[in-house]
Amino acid sequence: MELFSRSWTALLSAVAELTDEDFERPSGCTGWLVRDLVCHLVIDAQDVLITLVTPADTEPTVDAATYWKLVESPTGDDPLDALIPRLAAAYGEPRLLKFHLDDLGSAVGRAARLADPALCVSTRDQVLTVGDYLSAYVVEWTLHHLDLIARLPSAAGPPAETLAAARASLEKIAGSPFPASFSDEEALLLGTGRRTPTTAERAALGDLAAQLPFVLG
Repeated sequence: MELFSRSWTALLSAVAELTDEDFERPSGCTGWLVRDLVCHLVIDAQDVLITLVTPADTEPTVDAATYWKLVESPTGDDPLDALIPRLAAAYGEPRLLKFHLDDLGSAVGRAARLADPALCVSTRDQVLTVGDYLSAYVVEWTLHHLDLIARLPSAAGPPAETLAAARASLEKIAGSPFPASFSDEEALLLGTGRRTPTTAERAALGDLAAQLPFVLG
């Protein structure tokens, strides 16, 4: 739960530091501008709040790793994916989008701190403990932090400890470790298809290269 708070706080801080011009730059999510990604974070924050107040009275069906499903790379045809750019544009001024995310984001942080990690909650027709749910979102926040700063080289990146935790989670999902020579950021970018491996990196990946990318949904 501490890692959840660190990853989320770092991501909110990175958004708060964006200039209006930054919102119009491409993000690391194919087809989305930074403003679209920030709008997606608003929806993510809403989802977290909803889940934390949706208790389940059954045993967990998934954990922090199995919560994520491997899906096909997004094509932009999904109705929600297509809605995001229109919704982001409707905010008009970046400051309004910033305000909405900060407002919801602060509530998410408080709700996470107050939640019982052993409580079971329900989301996406699955049941898992709050602790596992928040751990799963360390991956989400860390990857989207990398997406946010993909074209902003001077922006602060995710904390080292959350990068390491997200890498460990991705390796569990992949069922195999990434080469030790890869930094945590490289492993995450290459593993999720955010960057194409070089010839040398593909050789280092060995059989794992054929399984890339691991797109989480």
